[in-house]
Amino acid sequence: MTTSLDHRAGVDLADDEEVDPLTIGRRIRQLRTARGMTLEELAAAVHRAPSQLSMIENGRREPKLTLLRGIARALGSTLDALLESEPLDERATLEIALERAMKGQTFQALGIAPFRIGKTVPTDALKAMLALQTEIERLRDERAATPEEARRANVALRRLMRTQNNYFPELEEQARSLLDAVDHPGGPLTQRTASDIAAHLGFTLHYVPDLPQTTRSVADIKNGRLYLSSRLTTKGDPRTSVLQALSSRILGHREPTSYAEFLRQRVETNYLTGALLIPEAHAVPFLEDAKKDRAISIEDLRDAYSVSYETAAHRFTNLATRHLGIPVHFLKVHESGVITKVYENDDVNFPTDRLGAIEGQMCCRKWTSRVVFDVDDHFNPYYQYTDTGNGTYWCTARVELSSEGAHSISVGVRFDDTKWFLGRDTPNRGVSKHSVEVCCRRAPAELESAWREQSWPNVRTPRTLLATLPTGAFPGVDTTDVYEFLEAHAPR
Repeated sequence: MTTSLDHRAGVDLADDEEVDPLTIGRRIRQLRTARGMTLEELAAAVHRAPSQLSMIENGRREPKLTLLRGIARALGSTLDALLESEPLDERATLEIALERAMKGQTFQALGIAPFRIGKTVPTDALKAMLALQTEIERLRDERAATPEEARRANVALRRLMRTQNNYFPELEEQARSLLDAVDHPGGPLTQRTASDIAAHLGFTLHYVPDLPQTTRSVADIKNGRLYLSSRLTTKGDPRTSVLQALSSRILGHREPTSYAEFLRQRVETNYLTGALLIPEAHAVPFLEDAKKDRAISIEDLRDAYSVSYETAAHRFTNLATRHLGIPVHFLKVHESGVITKVYENDDVNFPTDRLGAIEGQMCCRKWTSRVVFDVDDHFNPYYQYTDTGNGTYWCTARVELSSEGAHSISVGVRFDDTKWFLGRDTPNRGVSKHSVEVCCRRAPAELESAWREQSWPNVRTPRTLLATLPTGAFPGVDTTDVYEFLEAHAPR
């Protein structure tokens, strides 16, 4: 509250966040009726008009400190009692909830004007109206979380990333400030430094065997505890999970209200995590030296900072255009051929749907991202030039395994920028005409003629392609499971 109540005597200022005009007003009414006092009698006792007291009780006017003291004395109470954070009775709590709901989006969208909640309105009616409002909001969220909405959100976010060359200075500054706070000297971020960052933010780390299956981590904000899977200590990079979990707290993320906001938060989290693992101040000179030597390598960036190939590739796209003047594209492709992540500012011609979405489209069989799955040598990077309708591009790619199957990670540049990279002397060459159907989305004519009428495949369609996105603020997360987990692990 930003009123005279901020400086009231005898009340802890930290409690300001717990009270508001509605709560104060309902507490005054609750105390008045409990003492059998009419509104007119209370108004006379404090030398105010009944209409003024009525507005205060209904939360439409915030009383000054001097008036609150007078009301407290007239009610035989204290100022602290009027401002205490103890819960109101059920009726008052329901009235406050409905008052707030009437000022919200749902009531306004339905054209329902705010109305006075009189004593004659049954308590069950208040409960029913609040239940209906909750259900309407749930259905609205469910309709918003459709594949089409997800594709639109992806398109909008990718356009923003392209506009900024996938470089976000405010996130770089957040990473720089945090690393300075824990005296990180540069180079690879150790697991101990990740723990120091957690401690700096007020969290202790707890590795448990029963982390909810739909989560990567769970933060207990109330008790300052961050829960991670104990399997991380034997599989994967525990630093990444810790930093991703902490990034949302660093960035002040709130519960997302749309899939677009959820997606933006996830991108910001991954960006900040990469900026902490591969700090700009140290990585840029490293890359600039590699460019001078015409020896840029995603593998070298990966090894220098002890991160995954995907993290190194992501981070390179953040820094390449801003600091090296090199437009670039990035692809993550599932072994089935479906594109799952993408970024470009080098005019490469990716396949899109009618909305302009690339994620979910089939990657051309002739592109490096698909060809690399058929390469036997998984120790060394695979390089390839690909001639497209938009020019020739050079790419470097690797295959990484995950719980969802194998994915290829590839980074590519236009032919003119190939001179700065290791692997530019590769003899591997491909020709992609994915913009026309005959490239790879249609079988050769001879095969089609022989088998089109003589075959019937039983499609193995992933469930995620048949269903809408899971509902809820955090798609795919079972919140009941999370809450039960936190309840079981909370310190007693």
